[in-house]
Amino acid sequence: MLSLIAVAFYYARQDLLSTSVHYREFGIAIPKRYHIHGIDVSRYQHKIQWEDVRAMEVEGIRLGFAFIKATEGRRIKDHHFNRNWRAAAASGMVRGAYHYFHPAVDPAAQAAHFIQQVKLKKGDLPPVLDVEETNGVSKGELIAAMKVWLDAAEQAYGVKPIIYTGPHFYETWLEGHFDDYPLWIAHYDTHRPRIGRQWHFWQHSESGSVDGIRGKVDFNVFNGDSAAFKRLLIR
Repeated sequence: MLSLIAVAFYYARQDLLSTSVHYREFGIAIPKRYHIHGIDVSRYQHKIQWEDVRAMEVEGIRLGFAFIKATEGRRIKDHHFNRNWRAAAASGMVRGAYHYFHPAVDPAAQAAHFIQQVKLKKGDLPPVLDVEETNGVSKGELIAAMKVWLDAAEQAYGVKPIIYTGPHFYETWLEGHFDDYPLWIAHYDTHRPRIGRQWHFWQHSESGSVDGIRGKVDFNVFNGDSAAFKRLLIR
């Protein structure tokens, strides 16, 4: 059994290597077929030098967008959000804001909290609902709570929000729901996200390195060309 597992791991590793390139400067392998790259950040990245992030270029790869944590639950605001929000835009980075969702907390209050803190403008990415846990609610309650937040955000910003989650959570709790919303999927150590539906963003690593950021940072790609990316932005 162990030998079979080792063989399976070897071929999975070879498949990953054939579809990505390791960059010493970024400290990770980056998928080959995608051309629009970005990061996502929160207070855990501390004070970011956004000009350095935007200026970094390795063999034609530059970071063009950043998702920035704004809020969580009904009261928490990321300590670095305001600075990151302003500085990312000033550096020329396309920016997006995300809310970490607590399914057991009043979703209308959570949406109001996010909307109060985040003023989206033309050229920004749609708002993001980050859903990673159930907090003990049922599947029906989770779907209903998410719909409240998503509807409120769409009404406030005039665009469908992006949903962020992992493949297992999606398949267990969300599959068959919200299929018309853009999807941002987190899946590491694979040559593509293992999910049946169309996705827009892929968080492919949580251990990248970037000029201007101390410590590790999440890396993402957009699943499409520059025209498709532009169509997704707020107009």
